[in-house]
Amino acid sequence: MEISSETVRQLIREQLPQWAELEVTPVLEQGNDNRTFRLGEELAVRLPSAERYVACVTKEDLCLPVMARYLSTDVPVPVATGTPGAEYPYPWSVRRWITGTTPDRDSDLDRIALAKDLGVFLRELRAVPTGEGPAAGAHSFYRGTHPSVYGDQVQQALGQLAKQVDVKACQAIWNEAVRTAWPTDPVWFHGDVAPGNLLTDRGRLIAVIDFGTCGVGDPACDLVIAWTAFTEAERCIFRDAAALPDDAWARGRGWALWKALVTLCYPASNLYSHQARALEELVADYRDA
Repeated sequence: MEISSETVRQLIREQLPQWAELEVTPVLEQGNDNRTFRLGEELAVRLPSAERYVACVTKEDLCLPVMARYLSTDVPVPVATGTPGAEYPYPWSVRRWITGTTPDRDSDLDRIALAKDLGVFLRELRAVPTGEGPAAGAHSFYRGTHPSVYGDQVQQALGQLAKQVDVKACQAIWNEAVRTAWPTDPVWFHGDVAPGNLLTDRGRLIAVIDFGTCGVGDPACDLVIAWTAFTEAERCIFRDAAALPDDAWARGRGWALWKALVTLCYPASNLYSHQARALEELVADYRDA
């Protein structure tokens, strides 16, 4: 869905007139699930880009204020929620704006510190009381469930990519991933831990954003960044800080494998080269384990 600054201005004027005089500007880097606009200097407006992402508005309204009380890393707490308007058909939200940059744009980035900070964040997230947190499922695109939920896609991709990837190694990684399950009570997971959802300042992690795929379940899905963004040395730091058992890492490899394989089935994807490198890193890491 194309969402213009004027549409956002109209929603603000109609529903939140106390902010009607604030400037509305689109954020430079937009995600797929939502469109984000600056509202003045201290606020941001976040609007789902399609109906399948609408449930995330209510979920984030409920969970982010709770998480913020327990996390040492900042999260975008909602301050208001809007309803559908004449030019926009879904609920939307206003959050505090968090000043920072994504790691790939931070010239002062300390990658070792980022790996440690992110691992600590995930450890703290798992300790947040689950309360009435939503069980992993369709709303989280099945992150937080068992990776076997995408087993059919993995097998289809391996058949399609038989001449491009090391099928034997990939199958071994997948078999190990689906052999175990999260053995204790469900915990909070983010569901989309990626550089675009991390904010840094002066080289250190200051915030984690976009909790649209979060929920309560198996946290192994949050380990995918170990192979998509970290080197071997950084991965070791991240692993120590995250403090998850070996079987969780096996399932994390499974999640990373699934994402890489399904992306490689579509050469035109803008993530193709990124996921190709991630698969190489994943296979090499598995062989070294």
